[in-house]
Amino acid sequence: MPFTKITLNDRDIICRQGDSVLDALLREQADIAFGCRQGACQACLTRSLAGPPPADAQTGLKDVLRQQNYFLACLCYPQQDMLISLESGADRFTEATVIGKAWLNADTLLLTLQCQQALDFYAGQFVNLKRADGLLRSYSISNQRSHGDQLAFHIRRLAGGQFSEWVHKDLAIGDTLGVSEPQGLCYYLPEQPQQSLLLIGTGSGLAPLAGIISEALQQGHNGPIHLFHGSRNLEGLYWVKEMRQLARQYPNFFYTPCISSDEAPEGIAKGRAHDVAMSTLSGLKDWRVFLCGHPDMVHQAKRQAFLKGASIQNIYADAFHVAAVTAD
Repeated sequence: MPFTKITLNDRDIICRQGDSVLDALLREQADIAFGCRQGACQACLTRSLAGPPPADAQTGLKDVLRQQNYFLACLCYPQQDMLISLESGADRFTEATVIGKAWLNADTLLLTLQCQQALDFYAGQFVNLKRADGLLRSYSISNQRSHGDQLAFHIRRLAGGQFSEWVHKDLAIGDTLGVSEPQGLCYYLPEQPQQSLLLIGTGSGLAPLAGIISEALQQGHNGPIHLFHGSRNLEGLYWVKEMRQLARQYPNFFYTPCISSDEAPEGIAKGRAHDVAMSTLSGLKDWRVFLCGHPDMVHQAKRQAFLKGASIQNIYADAFHVAAVTAD
């Protein structure tokens, strides 16, 4: 073909033979980030909205990105017309109604929303929740995909947190929130059901991990699944009974609750969750690792997992960044 047509935001752009998608977009002055032009920096990450892109255009991408039809515009030499997007979906919202509020512990609330329309999400992804005045925060989805029109979140109350304190004190059953399109790469894929999985979370970082575990078990994952959930003290842990029951029900699921500051009672490990995990497991070669929680934990656990043999491509992480007073 002498040329192909690239459709971006209802705008048709001609891609000449021998040109990459990035070449065509830049020639037409489309607003796209780029850097090395060789697929290393991944700055020109783009998504195909009408079928998978050429396989070569996905070189070096994580499997979760490939599965969502993301590609690198600088490596994409299309052989047919393409419909693409440069947007993440973070600014596209649907309305959802509060249908449940329940306490998980003294500081963490289980919030359940009924969405006006079903969302195409993966257990472990996150969304932006927005209240009427425009204030928004990001929270991980804690339920599995079978409930496509319902979303559940673990919302920890933070002192001075404008959004979390409002959710805990003022948000009522029947109230509505805006929910963005799902985002994030920290989720389960069923392609390797025998792969060993390691999940480490702190505090409300259990939310996405619980969704990932539920999804994996429902999909028939038969490789070992190890969950280490940590908190400073016993009061910060939650769903201990539920996770232990799950471990009794599924012989390939192993659960270790951890506390780092207080004396640990029987059945609770003493130490930080990532340290306990790394001292428990002898090696992580070919494992898939999920990390969710405090940024310091995520950073340290990434390094430790890599040194234990886990490939960088197999380490998936969501760090919970928290501003000092006003953010959650």
